Amino acid sequence: MSALTRTRAVVKPARPVRDGVGLGLAVGVSGVAFGAAAVSSGLTVWQACALSLLAFTGASQFALAGVIASGGSLLAGTVGAILLGSRNTLYGLRLADLLRPRGVRRLLTALGVIDETTAVSLAQPDPGTARTAFTATFSCLYLTWNLATLAGAIGAGRIGSPQSFGLDVVGPAAFLALIWPRLRSGRAERLVAVAGVAIALGVTPLLPVGVPVILAAMAALGGALSSPGAQPPPSPESPLSPETTS
Repeated sequence: MSALTRTRAVVKPARPVRDGVGLGLAVGVSGVAFGAAAVSSGLTVWQACALSLLAFTGASQFALAGVIASGGSLLAGTVGAILLGSRNTLYGLRLADLLRPRGVRRLLTALGVIDETTAVSLAQPDPGTARTAFTATFSCLYLTWNLATLAGAIGAGRIGSPQSFGLDVVGPAAFLALIWPRLRSGRAERLVAVAGVAIALGVTPLLPVGVPVILAAMAALGGALSSPGAQPPPSPESPLSPETTS
């Protein structure tokens, strides 16, 4: 193995790990906002922490706390949270062939299938780096989110409104930074992004929290269906393959 090859082998895993840890830290600290909101809505500290440990899907957790805070029942909040979290099922279908978890690891992987881990994993060039990115993002975000939830729940009423610290914009800002290279890479990507924003803005005043996000995903589905399929690489028997031209 040459020195250049060894260098590439060492450097290659650095990007998914860096991206995963960076996004995990950036988004994870917003767990402070959830912890404070959950306790302010009437949940106990341990209930807020249990939601983060077992549900681990921020938007659904915020939706549940919001329903309870507005006087809704636990059942109504749970139904809304499940509806909002249903998008993770679609993520799981997309990631199953990429990550290929086996045995007990399938349960742990299922817990980690959320917006952030999906975005970072799908941004990688091959399955190996995708698995590395998924593990780095899930591990860092799960730890940070749960510690931040505990801190926010304990400090509720002392730290004031979490929005006053700008924590509510950390997640969207991190996502924009993550997808920015893709938005610059082609016209189709920009059209999908604009369509998704238009759908979300158009239906947000009319539908419950979380539903606009699911509907906006229709833009991505439309873009995938309208994009031409990738051309397969030439087979070994192809007259253009290196073996036949050498």
